[in-house]
Amino acid sequence: MENILQVKDLKKVFHQHGKRDVTAVENMSFSLRAGEILGIVGESGSGKSTVAKLITRLEAVTEGQIILDGQDITHRKGRALKSIYDKIQMVFQNPVDSFDPRKTLGYGIGESLKNRGIPKAEIRKKTANLLEQCGLEASYMDRYPHQVSGGQCQRAAIARALAVEPQIIICDEATSALDVTVQKKVLDLLMNLQENKKLSYVFICHNLALVQQFCDRVIVMKDGRIVEEGIPDEVIRNPKDAYTKMLVDSVL
Repeated sequence: MENILQVKDLKKVFHQHGKRDVTAVENMSFSLRAGEILGIVGESGSGKSTVAKLITRLEAVTEGQIILDGQDITHRKGRALKSIYDKIQMVFQNPVDSFDPRKTLGYGIGESLKNRGIPKAEIRKKTANLLEQCGLEASYMDRYPHQVSGGQCQRAAIARALAVEPQIIICDEATSALDVTVQKKVLDLLMNLQENKKLSYVFICHNLALVQQFCDRVIVMKDGRIVEEGIPDEVIRNPKDAYTKMLVDSVL
């Protein structure tokens, strides 16, 4: 499989007025193949969510290079970002906060379709179809975020991400706020969508056991750096870094 995403020597330094600079990511290099599920695992503060924001250009890159589908997107700004968001979408940890509380779920999904130039007459039909693909009835488009459960809201967030027909979805702790039963159902949904639509995922998580179930490869991050990477089963059975071993021990 060919690489759809390449990250080379990525570095992010946050400059804080009157305080020491904070290096959140340093010397980060990895690739994502078409149709692959790549896990990035680490404790809070390891830099994994910053990596997601750098890839999607929600944060500016200090040093390094990001290649998406053969195009250098490292320093794209403004309207040039649209072509990135047509290919990469994110699903966040707290789905309720990712929607406007004053607007219906259907409005949030429909905005993504509107931005793609879908005619207004077709938006409601396509929104219903997206919700149904994610296991929700079409009537959910008329509900507000606070009127549905966390799992239902996350399904709507996944539907919104699918609206632009992306190649890559970055799941940033997308199941962490859900209880175990709902978590499994959302993971099953993501897996079915990945198989049916040939999606690639970057699955950011703090739980190695979850990554073992879901991912083809895993990167372990600590203090903004990669300390280990490989096939999840092998990394868990034979961790080479002390930090990885600590993560393994915490879930076994």
